[in-house]
Amino acid sequence: MTSQPPSPPPHPEQPAEVPTCYRHPDRETWVRCQRCERPICPDCMRDAAVGFQCPECVAEGNKGFRQAKSTFGGNVVRTPFVTYAILAINVLVFGAQYLTGTTVTGALAMWPAGVALGDEYYRLISAAFVHGGVFHILFNCWALFMIGPYLERAFGHVRYIALYLISALGGSVLGLWLDPLGQPTVGASGAIFGLFGAVFVVGRRLNMDVRGIAVIIALNLAITFLVANISWTGHIGGLVTGSLLAGALAYAPKSNRTLWQVLAIGGALALMAILVVVRVSTIVAIAA
Repeated sequence: MTSQPPSPPPHPEQPAEVPTCYRHPDRETWVRCQRCERPICPDCMRDAAVGFQCPECVAEGNKGFRQAKSTFGGNVVRTPFVTYAILAINVLVFGAQYLTGTTVTGALAMWPAGVALGDEYYRLISAAFVHGGVFHILFNCWALFMIGPYLERAFGHVRYIALYLISALGGSVLGLWLDPLGQPTVGASGAIFGLFGAVFVVGRRLNMDVRGIAVIIALNLAITFLVANISWTGHIGGLVTGSLLAGALAYAPKSNRTLWQVLAIGGALALMAILVVVRVSTIVAIAA
């Protein structure tokens, strides 16, 4: 028999290369993205319909989905934290008023002479966070708590805070024009009246029954003119400003809605600034 030549010795097996996460090269992983098949570590895994995907593939996939919007174009609001923040600020400022007597009130109240002659323009907004008593703050906070979340969900956080602050500004600007120079005013009532007007406008826009809010507005206007020591300028200025701005936001064309709404907010601010500059110039000229 012919002897067979000895077979060569087997080569040692090469160890398989351990894959590492493409975003964290120092981390070993055996999981791959279901879309791009790149290795991903636990911190980079995103749940998918089947298996996991990497953050980049998830972000790319989300581009094809239309983001949910509120009724009038803002982001969907699940928690109305802007309303809650305003309520908290009101309570904190009122607490500071209680502890300091007239110091905080005098520093923040809307005072036409201070705005015109002292360049204290901040008073046009700060007055909306100061109140004249327990009943005053309770009413305003109750009204804000009742209607604020509804409007915040309808407009989204940014549009809602713009509506609130510009309504407050509208009340202060009318007070700057028509109130006596030495008469200070306080309260969020201008902003609250602006929200009342906004609820009415939104209701009409959505073909809802607005008789309830109409009665509330009418009753509060009656109180404004029948009860002493109430700033009618703040209430009327806030109501008109809030209603007009809410109308511009709610009736903006759906095509390029955001652009139209930004223009409406910017236009309202520009108009307020012009009215303040004209009135301040007039007061300064008379004082000189």
